[in-house]
Amino acid sequence: MLRHSGGDMRATAVKLEARRVAIHYRRQRSGLNLIAVDGVDLRVDEGEFLSIVGPSGCGKTTFLNAVDGLIPIASGSLLLDGNEISSPGPDRAMVFQQPSLLPWRTVTRNVVYGLEMQHRAGRESRETAARLIDLVGLQGFADAWPSELSGGMQQRVNLARALATDPEVLLLDEPFAALDAQTRETMQQELLRIWGATRKTAIFITHDITEAVYLADRVIVFTARPGRIKLDVKIELPRPRDLRLKRDARFIDYERMIWETIREEVIRSESRGQAIA
Repeated sequence: MLRHSGGDMRATAVKLEARRVAIHYRRQRSGLNLIAVDGVDLRVDEGEFLSIVGPSGCGKTTFLNAVDGLIPIASGSLLLDGNEISSPGPDRAMVFQQPSLLPWRTVTRNVVYGLEMQHRAGRESRETAARLIDLVGLQGFADAWPSELSGGMQQRVNLARALATDPEVLLLDEPFAALDAQTRETMQQELLRIWGATRKTAIFITHDITEAVYLADRVIVFTARPGRIKLDVKIELPRPRDLRLKRDARFIDYERMIWETIREEVIRSESRGQAIA
């Protein structure tokens, strides 16, 4: 594993730690095991924004699902605040690519849904929803139905719903992939604003290298399947970040480094005849 990092010596608490994590799938037709992730060592600090990129099929989302407790790991250990992850829990919240809002619930009632599942409904939950609806920029839409919202607005509701339970770690699986380019850039800015206000530890999966660099404190590049960490690069660009930063020479250098690393993996994978779809 390569690691490029700066000289910041501030002590920070480790929020999430993966130690030699391997994740296997059993193919239904053949019954053979597929190794999706193999030997991932990773530490994510409290309050850090981490992006993970890599070739298609490299195990990014699989790893994120394991962090969420949705799938088991085959070996190694996965620790949150020093405790083994064995199942989903209220200390983690996932934001998926599709908002998956409940169409029969208003914005407010969608935001409080997770709190209701935790038996935390009531006046406090409504106050939490109102605060988060304002935070994600949906003032005036508390009583709107999902069908009345644009795609970007629905993802804002999705994000507010994830934040409502006050998780320790926010997991984001390509949340902007289905949006048009202009809305996607707007949502990138909004996500940074919201993250700046909450300072949640965040792990963000994306295929978009520019998006990864713009958002993150650090970018991880996975190898082609089985996924291992090939590059770990600290993004030493100032915050807060304006979209104009994407034209900065330093930003372009980070993009080039990451793109070339992924390209190497794609070529290596193709040379050994491995499908990466």
